[in-house]
Amino acid sequence: MKTQLASAPWGWQSASSWMILPIALGILFIGLRFMLAPQISMDDFGIGSFTDSGLAYGRIKGIRDIFSGIALLALWLNRMKQATAYVFTAATIIPFTDCLLIYQQNGVDWPRLLVHGGTAVYMIITSFFLFSNTKQAIA
Repeated sequence: MKTQLASAPWGWQSASSWMILPIALGILFIGLRFMLAPQISMDDFGIGSFTDSGLAYGRIKGIRDIFSGIALLALWLNRMKQATAYVFTAATIIPFTDCLLIYQQNGVDWPRLLVHGGTAVYMIITSFFLFSNTKQAIA
């Protein structure tokens, strides 16, 4: 007798599927913006000092965000729920630490803290939905 974890069907009709899309597209957009307009992006992110090393940081962040968005979209488009769930859940560390970095850099900067913290909370809720609806199948 063999036991395996079988995922419930996952696709366009699933709320968790659609909850992934704004994060994947959003992070892709943010990455492109960091590559094309690093000063504006850094100001919006919450790190306002613009130096040569800041420009390099912006481009490094940009390419990493582009990769993250493409990776999530690839998993989403292929309807790989379990892989998406693990990658997406692990990625919650990014907005959480961004929130901490903004706090460390700027103190209580509510608009930026709420964006980063709110994104982390949204991702945790989405992760909960991604890991729910699995059934044990005994073969």
